[in-house]
Amino acid sequence: MLKTSAVRSAERAVAALRLADQRLPVAWEALARLLLRHEGIASSGIEGLREPVTAVLVAERIGGGGTAGWVADNLAVIDTVLQTAHEPLSIELLHEWHARLMRNSDLPTELIGVFRPSPGWVGGSSPLDAAYVPPPAAEIPRLTDDLVEFADAADDLDAVSRAAIAHAQFEAIHPYGDGNGRLGRALISRILRRGGATQRSVAPISLAIAYDPGGYLSGLRLFEAGHTAPWVQWFSGVVERAAGLADGIVDESQEFVEQWRRTTRSLRHDSAARALLEHLPGHPVINSADVAELLDVSERTGRTALATLAKHQVLSEIDAGAGEVGRARRWYAASDLLQLWNT
Repeated sequence: MLKTSAVRSAERAVAALRLADQRLPVAWEALARLLLRHEGIASSGIEGLREPVTAVLVAERIGGGGTAGWVADNLAVIDTVLQTAHEPLSIELLHEWHARLMRNSDLPTELIGVFRPSPGWVGGSSPLDAAYVPPPAAEIPRLTDDLVEFADAADDLDAVSRAAIAHAQFEAIHPYGDGNGRLGRALISRILRRGGATQRSVAPISLAIAYDPGGYLSGLRLFEAGHTAPWVQWFSGVVERAAGLADGIVDESQEFVEQWRRTTRSLRHDSAARALLEHLPGHPVINSADVAELLDVSERTGRTALATLAKHQVLSEIDAGAGEVGRARRWYAASDLLQLWNT
């Protein structure tokens, strides 16, 4: 049983998430995707995986290894987790997500998409000097079965408290050889979606956690020591902050769109370049094929639209590097919008 203060904190966090979700404008898909990318990149950043945003978003599109590809895989996992939130959770699903997450990692192939077969630890060079030693490998299937059952339980527990407890349980089990933090935070997004706290948006929980990484780690240690209420209360505060961050990101991105409209007011209102402005929050890194698909125009028209927006300094041409098959396309980025990742 949670203390009343923790329950009230969770209730406020659920209300804040629902309000942020409702505040998304009618054309919400682009902004929802923008929020998803903020969450995925911030979650990777907590683990020390940092790459230029443009490199990650290009890797998301055309593939590629290295850190950028690894972070892009995190985005793909969160997207998949949300798309399948209506499905029952299972160990098989967890394994699939882990395999997708770690395909560009340095983790040995035999440890990808399967539970760790040997002892694990967090911090230090061995279990002897580790900050935390999770349960033995033999216990992982049983403990994860319990976690899966709890994550989808049909009881009166609110979505934020459930997400807090399930995430902490996952981190305590530490079932995989690597990637536990990112996969555990993806689980948060799934539970919030499945529990109805979010319906369209993705709360940038990892972005909010990044403001207090010490609180995050100490909260997990408290949970592992049996102190659930302080962890739920801290987590609820983070979720409330994440809802505020989502509001801020949406507001700032809409301000950019308004600014771009003013910048391009000399263009015809029915031009492809003007029509493309509304799509840029969801596609801040883009090429002519994207424009053709988004606007149902030819690639030639797409190239013209991109060049026009570059001329008006809405977009900047970027080097996408190697990776495309066939004729290389020019890539462009809404650089001002991408600066939101640095705030």
